[in-house]
Amino acid sequence: MNNAVNTSPGSSPGSSRGAVEKALEVLATLSAPGGPHRLADLAQACDLPKPTAHRMLQTFTEAGYAVGAGSGRYTVGPRLLGLSAAALTSTRPLRPVLADLQRRSGHTVHYAVRHADRAVYVEKLEPDQAYRLNTRPGGEVPLYCTAVGRAILSRLPEADVAAALATPLTARTAKTLTDPGAVRRELATVDSAGYVVDDEQFEAHVRCLGAPVLDAEGAVVGAVSVSGLTFTLQPSSFDALGPLVAEAANRLSAVLAGTAPRAVPDAR
Repeated sequence: MNNAVNTSPGSSPGSSRGAVEKALEVLATLSAPGGPHRLADLAQACDLPKPTAHRMLQTFTEAGYAVGAGSGRYTVGPRLLGLSAAALTSTRPLRPVLADLQRRSGHTVHYAVRHADRAVYVEKLEPDQAYRLNTRPGGEVPLYCTAVGRAILSRLPEADVAAALATPLTARTAKTLTDPGAVRRELATVDSAGYVVDDEQFEAHVRCLGAPVLDAEGAVVGAVSVSGLTFTLQPSSFDALGPLVAEAANRLSAVLAGTAPRAVPDAR
């Protein structure tokens, strides 16, 4: 079997880490919407020579992480799907709270966790409407300019906040805050209001409200948000939606701490 990821004792730590990162990037690209994906497209997206990408895909196919779909195309394999299912199972206790928030708010609900200076969506619940947000479980967004990201930042240790804000704060829209001090002032709104707002600062025509989710020790483990297009989520609704998001975050924290029932009563 061709082993694209060399983890033998003779390989240097640097080369092994680089190979692992490349392999993970191929898997992430393979899992992206629009599959099955062509070999050429996977190689280009991952900035790899086609022979290298092909060897990796052969290894993944033999191990069950990829499946050949014919005509030089590949899609995710059963073992990768199994890992995804296991990850989803870990958030199953949170879903009643998320579903309750989606129903009461009428907007798309996300639950995200932190990975380095990014937030990763792990749950998404959408209302029954024609308009859809371009987000998906597994998708990553920055911490500094999103509602889920700022909610997470607001409860991180100071050293972690400083490190996150020391990286380049790229303007994603005309409204993106790129000054660390301005971002910090936004983080402070979680203390006063219980939630933070992203008003078209990450994506034009999209507004979000987010709140941090904590574990039993009070450490932040994620964030919950409601999101909508600007014509459906007006600033005039912030005062009503914000407390709903903060309440959901508290419920999620209680579930994670094991101090609340998993099911949420029907609140009408």
